[in-house]
Amino acid sequence: PFQCLATCFEISSILKSGSDIESYKSRLPTHQDGSCNGLQHYAALGRDEHGGASVNLTPSDKPQDVYSAVLKLVLEKLENEAKEGNEMAILLRGHVNRKVVKQTVMTSVYGVTNIGARDQIRNRLRENEQIEWGDEDTREKKINECAGYLAGLTLGSITDLFNCAKDIMGWLGECSSMITNERLPVSWITPLGLPVLQPYRREFSYTVTTAMQQVRIVDGGDDFPVHRQRHRSAFPPNYVHSLDSSHMLLTAISCNKEGLDYASVHDSYWTHAGSMDHMNVILRDEFV
Repeated sequence: PFQCLATCFEISSILKSGSDIESYKSRLPTHQDGSCNGLQHYAALGRDEHGGASVNLTPSDKPQDVYSAVLKLVLEKLENEAKEGNEMAILLRGHVNRKVVKQTVMTSVYGVTNIGARDQIRNRLRENEQIEWGDEDTREKKINECAGYLAGLTLGSITDLFNCAKDIMGWLGECSSMITNERLPVSWITPLGLPVLQPYRREFSYTVTTAMQQVRIVDGGDDFPVHRQRHRSAFPPNYVHSLDSSHMLLTAISCNKEGLDYASVHDSYWTHAGSMDHMNVILRDEFV
């Protein structure tokens, strides 16, 4: 709302200035967001042309929407299973939209589990008052069952669209297992030259009982064994986050060298309207 208000003030100032619009010096930042940037990195790493097209890594006449692309696959599967008599598919028919699958698509590259995806979709299904869940006694059970069913369809559709991403995540997980089998923590160097070391180690807890209460004390440190499972599950998302942050900082460095005003929030890059075309070139060069 405040960005909209700031834009209204800026338009008002332009109209009141009496000057040529093209010569008006606007101080309002404009921004450009990544298209599910985690999937962008995986598509680029795997040189996945099909998946890359869905997240705007290849030339196109119009912007692509990865959430709609995943939704299309989900709806196709849903319709096919509804025709086969699947009760959950029949119940959900006509009630699954972009909003239902969006959060799961966004978090898929950061290690969302089937349970996590089910919980995300369940929250969206609860918001839909048009679905006939039945009486209160069976409502929650049906929502949970349908959420789990739809989570499976959504994650499967993401894999169909971005098969390289799943393969790369699996390979990174295997690399993590090989490293931790040697009792070493997983580490790597980002494109910025920044060393990253995952800190996950086993912790040991002790309970101290006093006359007043029980206190749980956790003991840990670099001398304790590495936590193999945490390293494996965290490595793929942490690695992609490191690529994402490197891209942001490399873009900031190049914009500064070119004399562009620049700000960013995660994968949203900001500059002035007159510099947007220039920043577009820079952010693409730095991504590559």
